[in-house]
Amino acid sequence: MFAVIRTGGKQYRVAPADMVEVEKLSGAAGDAVAFGDVLMVGAEDGVAVGSPTVAGATVAGEIVRQERTRKIHVFKKRRRQNYKRSHGHRQELTLVRITEILTDGKAPAAKAAAEAEAPAKPKRTRAKKPAAAEAAPAEATADADKEE
Repeated sequence: MFAVIRTGGKQYRVAPADMVEVEKLSGAAGDAVAFGDVLMVGAEDGVAVGSPTVAGATVAGEIVRQERTRKIHVFKKRRRQNYKRSHGHRQELTLVRITEILTDGKAPAAKAAAEAEAPAKPKRTRAKKPAAAEAAPAEATADADKEE
């Protein structure tokens, strides 16, 4: 099954489990997102084309991360006029994993089901200093005081 969605002024052909870079969407990594502008839905039994959108169709996805493209340098110059301008631009993008394509007004599945499929990431913790290492400098200063 596939769908053609419209977001950010562009059209994308998507299927479940696809990763798509779209114009910046609000939200953090792990948030669910739904695309309501579905222009076409294709399945094994045929294709449904909307005019302009397919009624009752939505595409559900999950935000993987927010990122920016590489920098584009814009330089303007007019010769012999002492005119130079330099600008840079980095477009903000959102990486979205498509979870499912829904038709007939169905609601997206619970997020818990998607989390059960993905393995949990281990938490990173900072190692604590051993107590012996903290006590050693204090003893050294006490010995120095006795010598004086």
